[in-house]
Amino acid sequence: MKSGVFGILKARFLINDDAVKNWRFIVFIILLAIIMIANTQRYEQKVFEIAKLTNETKELRSEFVDRRSELMKLKLESNVTNEMAKKEIYPSSVPPVKIEIVKEEEKSFFKRIWQ
Repeated sequence: MKSGVFGILKARFLINDDAVKNWRFIVFIILLAIIMIANTQRYEQKVFEIAKLTNETKELRSEFVDRRSELMKLKLESNVTNEMAKKEIYPSSVPPVKIEIVKEEEKSFFKRIWQ
């Protein structure tokens, strides 16, 4: 037992005759650890990016709602009338008249022949 623990502490398993197998395993473990660290870092970057985009989306949505409410207020007839009155343009007292244009039916070839 003592020789096993002392052998590990003195790293004899790295300098023995069959140490090549041990070195390959150690390099494999190191590569796996590097890949795992890189994967975790990419995952965290994506989580931060998603959180940032979510906040930006919320801000843009609230700005959209504010602009839409401002537009609705500006489109009110009373506001339009007040703005036009400043430019000395007043609403008409005569209501508009709808003009209807009746389009003649286009006669088919056979109907034109029989006329």
